[in-house]
Amino acid sequence: MQNSKYDLEERTYKFAKRINEYVKKLPKNMVNIEIGKQLIRSGGSIGANYIEANESFRRKETKESRYWLNLSEPNDNQISEKELLIKETNELMKIFGSIIEKSKSF
Repeated sequence: MQNSKYDLEERTYKFAKRINEYVKKLPKNMVNIEIGKQLIRSGGSIGANYIEANESFRRKETKESRYWLNLSEPNDNQISEKELLIKETNELMKIFGSIIEKSKSF
């Protein structure tokens, strides 16, 4: 499986941008402010760690982003974006897991 097939650098960048936009629109309450900080950090770390490690990355930040997304309390008009972002974390974890498994066989 080729990493370029998924264009993970671009995909993780777009994911981080979507996370930022999602957090900006969350209702401003104490819970969402704290969760938003964590979500921005973990969402941005996915791409940054991918670039840094290139192929020996971990799925930790992706799982962490999913965790913070699940805890966030969006407005009604953000629920579908939250669900799409969670779906993206699941897909990224599957891709990363597959790449890791394939690299073990070399």
